[in-house]
Amino acid sequence: MTVEPMTSREVDAFRERGDAFTRDLMQEYYDHFAGLKDELEIERIYEEYEDLTTLDTARSLEHAPTELWRFACEGFLGNLTRAHQARVAQVETELKATVDGEEIPYRMLRVVTANEADRDRRERLDRERIRLLDEHLNPVYLEASAIDREAVQRLDAPNYYELYKGFGFRLDELAEECRALLDETEKLWEREGDRLFRERLGLSLSEARPWDVGRLLRAPELDRLYPSGGMVPALEATLGDLGIDLRSQANVHLDLEVRPNKTPRAFCAPIEVPGKVMLVIQPIGGKDDWEALFHEAGHTEHYGNTSETLSMEGKRLGDMAVTEGWAMLMQHLVTEPAWLGRRLDVPRVDDLAHEGAVSLLFFVRRYAAKLLYEIEFFQADEPTTMRNRYAEILSDALKLPLYPETYLDDIDGSFYVTGYLRSWAFEAQLRDFLRAEFGNEWFARRDAGDLLRELWSVGQEPTADALLKDVTGARLEMAAVADRVREHL
Repeated sequence: MTVEPMTSREVDAFRERGDAFTRDLMQEYYDHFAGLKDELEIERIYEEYEDLTTLDTARSLEHAPTELWRFACEGFLGNLTRAHQARVAQVETELKATVDGEEIPYRMLRVVTANEADRDRRERLDRERIRLLDEHLNPVYLEASAIDREAVQRLDAPNYYELYKGFGFRLDELAEECRALLDETEKLWEREGDRLFRERLGLSLSEARPWDVGRLLRAPELDRLYPSGGMVPALEATLGDLGIDLRSQANVHLDLEVRPNKTPRAFCAPIEVPGKVMLVIQPIGGKDDWEALFHEAGHTEHYGNTSETLSMEGKRLGDMAVTEGWAMLMQHLVTEPAWLGRRLDVPRVDDLAHEGAVSLLFFVRRYAAKLLYEIEFFQADEPTTMRNRYAEILSDALKLPLYPETYLDDIDGSFYVTGYLRSWAFEAQLRDFLRAEFGNEWFARRDAGDLLRELWSVGQEPTADALLKDVTGARLEMAAVADRVREHL
């Protein structure tokens, strides 16, 4: 059945309702993951805004700006699986593991495993997490996947992969760049990954298993260099050098309270852009926590400095590689030698920069493989056939065996994996520009802060490619990430 395109007035009304819908969802996500409420009541919100998420609404926006069309299509799909999203959150909140007589909340299992020095106990903890995932969550994921696959065809796309190509996602081009990056850095990862596992855990890369990875990245021996009490002051001082007073930003709110059900990771909730942006922290300490805090602070400053005059899609939608790029720019300061010399009294800053580069190489290779897997996954006729394929692709990239059971849990919706991958390239190339313009200590220059605020003000209206080209004249390239890694190796 043919659906009439929306009029310009109807499109404006959709924008206004869409902004309110996203605001209410963000408030609900904040309340739940900040530990203020146990339930994630998104079904109620979808019901209130049901007019935004119908098939006819999506079809009527096909010729509107692409970001609005994508938003409507994602709303249509999300509405169909809203009960599954709520169910996953409920299960994760209620589920508990019992290991060696100790009861541990499901969401804390990764944290507890990463903090566990005994390797045998790490294995027991991690295997129990995977058992619970496969038994309680994978059935929900599979039901949602079946619904999505049928619904995508009602949007006149044969599958999710083709739908996102229709939105302008250059999946095949990015996949080619990722294959080249994986090939180019394979020997580098085998050498440097093996070295880091041996130094930190006394294991070779070939001996490492999934339960060792979190411990490797947790790096407890660095806790004394990255004390929990110094995290927020270091962030405030860094932003202060750029001319930003974090505490006086009326639209930015720091949630520092400790709550039992609060997620252990820092996160940013842009409830209103730019009017109400939450930076949520439950600091435990260690380099990983510092990186998470600075990462989310990058999101917070981006959303908090976005111009109020932008359209809803310019403020909230657009290319997610932009906001992830700003997050990466802040995160990577934590292992930047010049920043370490200025902000932390630590020895061997070059060693920390080296370890930071190896960690970046791990994640870039992992996400490059994830993209290749997701492209295959969303073209497969039956998702369960991809279970072993997931382990094959990811294990080959990281050179250690991974669990096939995480083949559904490890998928980022909306091909968000492309945002992460391109954000690393955006950060690497923009950082080179900032260092050329303002020096290696660009992060301590007010004029660099002025430029950042100017760039943050455009929100997500330009793509990362367009923004980078406008600022530096360069083309966004994944090869830049490999160059960035090699700088400290």
